[in-house]
Amino acid sequence: MEGWLWALVCIMAMITIALLVKICILRKAAREMANAFADKLTTDTNTLIDLSCNDRYMRKLANAINKELRKLRTERCRFQQGDFELKNAVTNVSHDLRTPLTAICGYLELLEQEEKSESVNRYIEIIKERADILKQLSEELFRYSVIISTKDNITMEQVIINTVLEESIAAFYTVLTERNIVPEIQISETKVVRMLDRSALSRVFSNLISNVIKYSDGDLKIVLSENGEIAFSNMASGLDEIQVGRLFDRFYTVEAARKSTGLGLTISKTLVEQMKGTISATYENNRLSIHIFFPDIKK
Repeated sequence: MEGWLWALVCIMAMITIALLVKICILRKAAREMANAFADKLTTDTNTLIDLSCNDRYMRKLANAINKELRKLRTERCRFQQGDFELKNAVTNVSHDLRTPLTAICGYLELLEQEEKSESVNRYIEIIKERADILKQLSEELFRYSVIISTKDNITMEQVIINTVLEESIAAFYTVLTERNIVPEIQISETKVVRMLDRSALSRVFSNLISNVIKYSDGDLKIVLSENGEIAFSNMASGLDEIQVGRLFDRFYTVEAARKSTGLGLTISKTLVEQMKGTISATYENNRLSIHIFFPDIKK
């Protein structure tokens, strides 16, 4: 009887060891699969997931994941091709618009010097106003095409954010005054120095202040903290959370900004990210807040 009992114990021990070995093999295969899957998502490669074990169920799972990876790779290539074609189209359209618009504006100026009736004068003013708007939009489109085609031309240098921010606010003083917007400004007395592109940073600030002019209910608060965070906030009752969530989307505009291409904040986001910063927008209690943060990365 004791012999049978010992035999049973030995059998159970072997089964347990076999199961433990199987579990270890499955765990190793799962880790390989997880690491390989993460690598395939972050790197542009044509390789697929391969396992060191021969477990048919794990290999079946790996084959299913590889099938989805092939679909994902196809969609990624299609997106990249579409994005490339769109960028080329934007560049070409922006170039094609500038020349005829410049000619139209030139002929309008010549026409203003001729004798004409009061009605003709009024019509010319309307045409000129529309042409100026179209010229402004085409210039914005051109700037965007330049930025996306020369994204590697950012020149990083030590920049005092306080100074650039103050200069940008001063440049918009007249426009803000015309809109009866008196900005509340809180700029750190400590110099906030970061490795940035000065002209790109100035353009970011200009775009954000222009955004305030479009959407503000009549106020503006600008805060620069010692840690490198810049916040622009204002009351904007004409917006909602869905619209704010799409403010950085390319070509997205809201009803309050019909005279815009929707590229101002997209340009800002692109430039901030090229300078290794982050930008985000929040909307709470009818208040729009845009936050920029530049970490203190040593050269």
